[in-house]
Amino acid sequence: MPSDDKNKKVLGIKIDVDTYHGMKNGVPRLLNILGNYDIKSTFFLSIGPDASGRAILQLIKNPRFLKKMVRTNAVGLYGLRTALYGTLLPSPMIALSFPEIVQEILSQGHEVQFHAWDHRRWQDEVNRRSTQWIRDWFEKGIRGFAELTGQPPSAFGAPAWAIDDRVMEILEDYRFDYLSCTRARKPFIHEKIGVVEIPSDLPCFEEVGVPEGISSVTSILKDGDMHVLPVHAEVEGGIWSSHFIDLLEQVTKAGYRFTTLSEIRKLLPVDKLTVRKYRMELLPGRSVPCAV
Repeated sequence: MPSDDKNKKVLGIKIDVDTYHGMKNGVPRLLNILGNYDIKSTFFLSIGPDASGRAILQLIKNPRFLKKMVRTNAVGLYGLRTALYGTLLPSPMIALSFPEIVQEILSQGHEVQFHAWDHRRWQDEVNRRSTQWIRDWFEKGIRGFAELTGQPPSAFGAPAWAIDDRVMEILEDYRFDYLSCTRARKPFIHEKIGVVEIPSDLPCFEEVGVPEGISSVTSILKDGDMHVLPVHAEVEGGIWSSHFIDLLEQVTKAGYRFTTLSEIRKLLPVDKLTVRKYRMELLPGRSVPCAV
């Protein structure tokens, strides 16, 4: 990421909330952890239905997904009920079920942005869905976001870092301050729509495991630059929370300053950022391609 003096040793924490379980249990735990270190982060919220149980279709179609579920102890991370939502159990609303938790995130000074309406269906089906479906998905999600926060979001982070050209055209209509939809080493300007992208450049625990994930992240942070760490409420706010605490301890000792993605946006020399076009690529530890 940019290496100006003001951008040295800056770490943004991007927290994706993908499920009802993550919102109910993971977010409060993360708030406690972050509060103990006086760290402010950016929470990207899934607003609408939790259809996680539909992932069973991916177990059948995608061997990499099955391997990932076994490797990460998915039942331990997400809970058994989550595996049934949207199939044998009805889909509960995610953030819309917990307006008090959303208000607690805001009252503690964290940033809240839009991640998803229906996370599971986007992750599995967005490339097969119609443009109108995508537009409706955004409208429902942003309307729900405004209901919870009193204002529209100023940023969007795509579920599973999955986008296509139709999505980018629709995003242009919303005039977001920034996007966080890719995995890349440095911020850039999205080709055609001219919006700043603040990518996640560090690996996820769920991709590299623990404790290996800690050493992977701290090794990259030795460069002393600006970075963004992708975190999941279900993972770092779940059974791997102690490893997340260990990572925060090491990053703090290394002299890094934690901040939100909106603050990183203010630090960026936008007029000097490269204009780039994303591409889809299968990254190590992922089961489906991400925008990179």
